Amino acid sequence: MSSRETNLLINEESTPAKRYNLFLRRRLMFQKNEQSKDSIFFRDGIRQIDFVLSYVDDLRKDAEIKAERRKEFEQNLRKSGLELEIEDKRDSEDGRTYFVKIHAPWEVLVTYAEVLGIKMPIKESDVPRNEDTPLTYMLSAVKLPASVKYPHPEYFTAQFSRHRQELFLIDDPSTFFPSSARNRIVYYILSRCPFGIEDGKKRFGIERLLNSSTYLAAYPLHDGQYWKPSEPPSPINERYILHQNWARFSFFYKEQPLDLIRNYFGEKIGIYFAFLGFYTEMLFIAAVVGLACFFYGLISMQENLSSIEICDPEIGGKLIMCPLCDTLCDFWRLNSTCLASKFSHLFDNESTVFFAVFMGIWVTLFLEFWKQRQATLEYQWDLVDFEEEQQQLQLRPEFEAMCKHRKMNTVTKEMEPHMPLWNRIPWYVLSGATVTLWMTLVVACMVAVIVYRLSVFATFASFIQSEASLQPVRSFLTPQLTTALTGSCLNFIVILILNFFYEKISAWITKMEIPRTYQEYESSLTLKMFLFQFVNYYSSCFYVAFFKGKFVGYPGQYTYLFKTWRSEECDPGGCLIELTTQLTIIMTGKQICGNIKEAIFPLILNWWRRRKSRTNSEKLYSRWEQDHDLESFGHLGLFYEYLETVIQFGFVTLFVASFTLAPLLALMNNIIAIRVDAWKLTTQYRRPVAAKAHSIGVWQDILFGMAVLSVATNAFIVAFTSDIIPRVVYHYAYSINSTHPLQGYVNNSLSVFLTADFPNHTLPVDKPYFTTCRYRDYRHPPDHIDKYLHNKQFWHVLAAKMTFIILMEHIVFLFKFLLAWMIPDVPKDVVDRIKREKLMTVKILHEFELNKLREDLGVQPSELQKHVMIEANKAKQAKRTI
Repeated sequence: MSSRETNLLINEESTPAKRYNLFLRRRLMFQKNEQSKDSIFFRDGIRQIDFVLSYVDDLRKDAEIKAERRKEFEQNLRKSGLELEIEDKRDSEDGRTYFVKIHAPWEVLVTYAEVLGIKMPIKESDVPRNEDTPLTYMLSAVKLPASVKYPHPEYFTAQFSRHRQELFLIDDPSTFFPSSARNRIVYYILSRCPFGIEDGKKRFGIERLLNSSTYLAAYPLHDGQYWKPSEPPSPINERYILHQNWARFSFFYKEQPLDLIRNYFGEKIGIYFAFLGFYTEMLFIAAVVGLACFFYGLISMQENLSSIEICDPEIGGKLIMCPLCDTLCDFWRLNSTCLASKFSHLFDNESTVFFAVFMGIWVTLFLEFWKQRQATLEYQWDLVDFEEEQQQLQLRPEFEAMCKHRKMNTVTKEMEPHMPLWNRIPWYVLSGATVTLWMTLVVACMVAVIVYRLSVFATFASFIQSEASLQPVRSFLTPQLTTALTGSCLNFIVILILNFFYEKISAWITKMEIPRTYQEYESSLTLKMFLFQFVNYYSSCFYVAFFKGKFVGYPGQYTYLFKTWRSEECDPGGCLIELTTQLTIIMTGKQICGNIKEAIFPLILNWWRRRKSRTNSEKLYSRWEQDHDLESFGHLGLFYEYLETVIQFGFVTLFVASFTLAPLLALMNNIIAIRVDAWKLTTQYRRPVAAKAHSIGVWQDILFGMAVLSVATNAFIVAFTSDIIPRVVYHYAYSINSTHPLQGYVNNSLSVFLTADFPNHTLPVDKPYFTTCRYRDYRHPPDHIDKYLHNKQFWHVLAAKMTFIILMEHIVFLFKFLLAWMIPDVPKDVVDRIKREKLMTVKILHEFELNKLREDLGVQPSELQKHVMIEANKAKQAKRTI
């Protein structure tokens, strides 16, 4: 020890107070040095850290106000029974952050476990798991070890009661409540703890303190490092087990440890991964069938008579087509679209109808089997009676703080905060107007993209066609397809930009509506976001599928957009290939951008945050500091995961008739997404507060609505966008060759126009002149009495299309209703298990009360029965006397 330190030590020991402070400082320094950086305990190494709050000294004008709020808030936390330990900023890695560590002692846990109605084990279940099936042995490669899949045995459970603690299986009080239940209890206290009175109103809740930057963060700790198991005396590191068996990409083919996910992150996150996993499993079936349909189109491509005729120099090479735009576009030969027509056959063939019907049935099976899976999880995770708890306990603190009125709850018969309807109406009006405005903006952007396509179409046509368009050239990049590619890319960029701004606005408006519960908040935000993203992502696909090429007119009488741009025409083979291109670009681009955003952004942000904070390497980089430097998952983290999945579900179902590989793309994306989500939750995000949920909520109703809508959209795509119905009509009503029924179809589907009837301003400038040209439609020729009017074949085709739509919808809906009626929402074995558990719970509770009464009376079981009979007789005699 140096002389300076010796003199300082003598001076400090001159008074008892200084000597005590020196002793305390040395003791804390010793324990700090002895403490492991992975410790999740207080300095005594006994009390486990259940929650952490962090803050920094604020040098602005409101610093004193924030300090006073923190002081009162922490005092009230101590009054509620929580134990706090504060880490000074001088001991933190960055030298500026304070950490408040919170521990919930046993009395607090048992009290609030009863308040929250948490179910705890009372006896090990005697109902065996239904795991030993032939399919189980066949799929043993994808199975996880039993110790990982089922970390705990199944129990009969009951709502915890602190007055019946002997009833529950309490081996060790420190580990009886899992860490997820502990952090849920502490957060419940934090969200309702007051911190002062401002403007005559009582202020409370950690969320309000976080919003005002009084605290920087509030989070529960992870169990330990994700790359190594914990060492004694720390509990089992479930984070490490999850990372090893769930979050690694090499385990992409393995099932998910759903029970372990639920134990660590809570039921709300667990049910999301259960849904995503089940959806991915069902996508495998759809992907296999879609891939088979794609291979059918690939094999039959060379035998497609329509493509053969288009590519034939003697047929397609001699068909002169009318210009695709005014003035700048030239006449062109049909065989210039040879490769495009072959490519179109991949997705526009006989298997398209089969696949559209199959997907209508598949989506019904998916939703019905998911109901069963959800019911099974409700039983296994003790969520059967959760709905009543949700209504009573999940009141938003912000709602309570803003309410000036109180009203009697007709169910609980208690006074509770109430917000009159007239106070919310202005915000509801603003909310509806904002959503309508942004959806209108999406439509306006789509129109702008259409104008772009129309504006540049002539340029692409002049480049690609030029003089070569009149030669027997086979070009894949037709003007329509080239414009569709660039227009789809531009549309996708616009979609991303609009999404970015709308997310901020919708969250703010929803908060201003002051929803009563968290469930109401999420439901309101879900409605806004889904309506917007439905229009944002699908509007361009709806345009190509149902509007493009349907209102073009005919040469000499074209329709014009804003009296300037001629309406877009479809390729001679139809608009299906353009719909496929649009769908592929938007769907693939969204999935790639989503995975990059979810994987790369948290990694970069965490790296930068650690780099900024690691300034004093000699100090202990503690467990709470490591978690503090991670990204926050947030209240809406799961909301955006559901939204992304539901939008993908729309791509898979609404337009699947145009792109049979959509389920395969979704399957590959989800296999990656499950591991990306698992990786970021276990390594890149702070541990979320555990929350309960018995279902996927309002998303299930949205999925059901999209499933019904998908039947209609796919029927219309096959009828009006695909070329199947016109070919069928030609085959049975107009074919002149019995050996090859589709021979001559291409020529039959093109009408004749007399070029002399072109208005002068639409004719090509300095281009070869032809007496007639062809265009895609069913109209009478120029020498007919009903010149250029729709012919009889047009009405036959239209009648066939409408008949097909009606038949397909009725057949698919009939199957949907039959399947929904035949498949019960709750499996029979689950119903039996629920009945068995209720029976056993009542029996165990009854025996417990009888034994307790016997102990209080000090009598034997047989004497107890006599005593009960005597008391019953006394009660009857007293009743007769009265």
